[in-house]
Amino acid sequence: MSTEFVIDFGRRAMELTLTLSLPMLLVGLVIGLLVSVFQATTQIQEMTLQFIPKIIGISLVLVIAGPWLLDKLMEYAEVILTRFPDWIRSTEGLIVPGLDPANIQR
Repeated sequence: MSTEFVIDFGRRAMELTLTLSLPMLLVGLVIGLLVSVFQATTQIQEMTLQFIPKIIGISLVLVIAGPWLLDKLMEYAEVILTRFPDWIRSTEGLIVPGLDPANIQR
């Protein structure tokens, strides 16, 4: 495996992680800001007031966006699992010449 391959593989994994977590993070951020503004205007300084709306909002996002999130994750896992043997075969030094599956006679 070349350095470029490993860097690209890691970059794609990080992009997928950010893509999958972004909807929940944005909802949590927006709800947190709205509750903070509400607390500031009403002078209610209860620390636990933010948790229930955030939990409800993030749960709703998971229910609504769950199929899309799962589809993205399944696509990524399918690519990794189907191409992994090709990546290993194309790597120099990992396959013993006498044990190459293409050269084994059946």
